Amino acid sequence: MSPFSKYSLPFNKKEVEKIIESIIYDLIFSQPKKRFTYDEVKNCFNEILTRIVPIEKANTITSNFFDALEDIKIELEKLIFIFFNNDPASKSEIEIIVSYPGFFAIAVHRLANVLYRLDTPILPRFFSEYAHKQTGIDIHPGATIGKNFYIDHGTGIVIGETTTIGDNVKIYQGVTLGAFYVSKDLADQKRHPTIEDHVTIYAGATILGGTTVIGENSVIGGNVWITESIAPNSIVYQEFQPTIKQKNNNQIDDYVI
Repeated sequence: MSPFSKYSLPFNKKEVEKIIESIIYDLIFSQPKKRFTYDEVKNCFNEILTRIVPIEKANTITSNFFDALEDIKIELEKLIFIFFNNDPASKSEIEIIVSYPGFFAIAVHRLANVLYRLDTPILPRFFSEYAHKQTGIDIHPGATIGKNFYIDHGTGIVIGETTTIGDNVKIYQGVTLGAFYVSKDLADQKRHPTIEDHVTIYAGATILGGTTVIGENSVIGGNVWITESIAPNSIVYQEFQPTIKQKNNNQIDDYVI
């Protein structure tokens, strides 16, 4: 007998991935030809939940989760225009819905966060990891994120479980909102930073710690490392002096820029 036989998976991963895609593209944003109706998606979701939790709890989670979809839809429709207005390269609203990784990651996070707050086992993290796989953006389902959250490019972003992000925050690729260190005994503590309203965080910045607060209207420059709070209306950047050398025409190209 396999030593792993006691770990019987409650669902096929592809089933849940299909539900995520159906919720976003069949229910929230209607495709020209829907694959699944509202009732079909809801029933399939509920059936998977009954393999994880008792039927009564599954019914309650399903009801509350699907009741939340209308508010999520309204929010995401507003978010489309946030993305469109912030990105000069965007050509249409439809392009954002179907191809922007930041938009997809936020959409899935809104779903995962509802499930997380409903104390749903397994599925919230599965939702977030599906978005991670698709986009390279890792947002824990427990992260609290305000309105009009804008992610540009997005690859390599990590947002931890107890992160709190206010309204109208912009984050660029490679940003980490993390903990000082990882230890199981910190599971019930706030380990990740708080980002207040109207903050912009540029590429490669790392902000760590549960007591670290980035004050409102601040700008965090690229590649900075922050482990203590920043006052509102601050600009934080790292100074460095690049070295530029001229090579002669016969010199082997041994510089990487």
